[in-house]
Order: sequence, then structure tokens, then C-alpha cells
Amino acid sequence: MSRLILFNKPWGVLSQFTAEGRWRGLAEFIPVKGVYVAGRLDADSEGLLLLTDDGRLQAQIAEPKHKLEKTYWAQIEGIPDEAALDRLRGGLQLAAFTSQPAKARRIDPPADLWPRQPPIRQRAAIPTCWLEIAIAEGKNRQVRRMTAAIGYPTLRLVRAAIGALPVSGLHPGQWRQIDADIRSIRGK
Repeated sequence: MSRLILFNKPWGVLSQFTAEGRWRGLAEFIPVKGVYVAGRLDADSEGLLLLTDDGRLQAQIAEPKHKLEKTYWAQIEGIPDEAALDRLRGGLQLAAFTSQPAKARRIDPPADLWPRQPPIRQRAAIPTCWLEIAIAEGKNRQVRRMTAAIGYPTLRLVRAAIGALPVSGLHPGQWRQIDADIRSIRGK
């Protein structure tokens, strides 16, 4: 079994150990040596980030060819109808690539979601809602590009799960270590 760290990455933290400019680094939170990020989240996204000491496992988590599903909660501006969600489900032509079909549905605000620091912008005249979007790709800013392409910009993005591993139970900035292999991450 490989060593795997589950980390709830707060907003404003890079997916690297070194801080850069106004963004904090993982070294501020994770004092473990010899582990490397498996995939990444942008500094303005939150949620589950995995780190491992096993290069093969790192590739199986991060590389799209392995089709490991990542589930996101996206708070978006506006309320999409089923036709808009069907566009996500069917794959979208974006500027740099065509996304693969996604699983997408409207959800209630996640019950165990922590407050974001800093809070998102709120506009009194424009409602927001939450989507759950599951993809197996993970290109740069993909979920944000997808929601923008259907006319609903993402205000807050949280990675809720990678495969069968959820972020639940971890507060922002907290981590825990488990022994895992790709089968346990996939939930098989």
C-alpha cells in the first residue's frame, strides 16, 4: 500500500509546497516529506487534494487517461434549466478543447460546507445555485470554463471527492494520512 494524504485545500493556497506571491503553499499545512501532489486545484478553488509518495499512484490519480472521476460542487451565478445542464452532460466545445460528457445536476447547498474566506461576491438581483459536476478529465480551470460556456459563471468551486474519497470530515487546512491503492480510491 502507498501512503496517501487527503488534504482539504483552503481558498488561496497553491497546489505546491512553495508559497508564491500572495498565495500560500502546502508547506504551511503539511509537514510531511517525500509526498507529491496528485493532480491540482487552482488557488481560487477549494476542497480535496491528494498527495502520495508513490509515483505510479500519483499518475493513476492525476492523468486523464486513467478516467478517475472527480466530483465538484460549483456555486454558480443564476439558475440553469435542464437544457443548460444537458449541454454539460453532452460535452462542450470550449476554446482550447471539447470537454467529455459530465455528470451534472442541481443540488441543495451542501450541508457540511464550511464558510469561504474571503466570502464570494453576492449580487442582490442575481440568485445563485449549486451544481454537482463529475468529470474524469481535469484540464486547467475546466469546470469554471464549462459553467461559463453555458452562461452561468462559477463563483465558488469545491472539489468534493476524488473517486470514492470524499473531503467530508476535513476542515479547510486539515489533512489525514491513509494507506491506499488505486482500487480503494476507485471504490472497487
